Amino acid sequence: GPTEVPALGYVPPAPGSYRLERIMQAPDGQVLESDGSLRRLSEFTTGKITLFSFIYTYCTDAKGCPLAYATLHSLKETIVHSPALRGRVRFVSMSFDPEHDTPPMMRSYGGGEARDRRGLEWHFLTTRNGRELAPILDGFGQDVSVAAPAVPGQRVPVLSHMLKVYLLDAGGEVREIYSTSYLHPALLLNDIRTLLREPASQSARKSGR
Repeated sequence: GPTEVPALGYVPPAPGSYRLERIMQAPDGQVLESDGSLRRLSEFTTGKITLFSFIYTYCTDAKGCPLAYATLHSLKETIVHSPALRGRVRFVSMSFDPEHDTPPMMRSYGGGEARDRRGLEWHFLTTRNGRELAPILDGFGQDVSVAAPAVPGQRVPVLSHMLKVYLLDAGGEVREIYSTSYLHPALLLNDIRTLLREPASQSARKSGR
């Protein structure tokens, strides 16, 4: 069945009662939208609060991509039904594996989430090749390694990675990085609301582009 988001188990601090430090500027580079169009990554990391994660379409680790997908789906439902949040947040899922995850594969993986952009746009991106992906992975500090297939004869190698989801402000700066332990809709929601409470001059500050 579908991956379920575990209960949080504690009450998180209220939005605006804490500050999210600026960690780093998100990298830029050339990416492919799921319709095959060539775009700049910065088009998807600036202008709105963004939750960005790396995935691969054939990931089966329950604490990896499926957990991220389930968490973001749950969060999307809250955002699109909240007048204060609707239209102010975007999700970006980007493939680790451009050789396998072509734009049609990403479009298929995104399914209804990719097509239904009312209240929240969820983009499913890939790159033309590993050479164009590498500086983006490096810029986010996302490690990935290739392991031998666990099942003999398996067509694709298994990508090993530590799940990270990045929260970016409207200026394209990374403000929080979530691991599996902290990937919960309630925490993400509070952090999004905290960023939205910042003065516009801070959260929408343009990165020298």
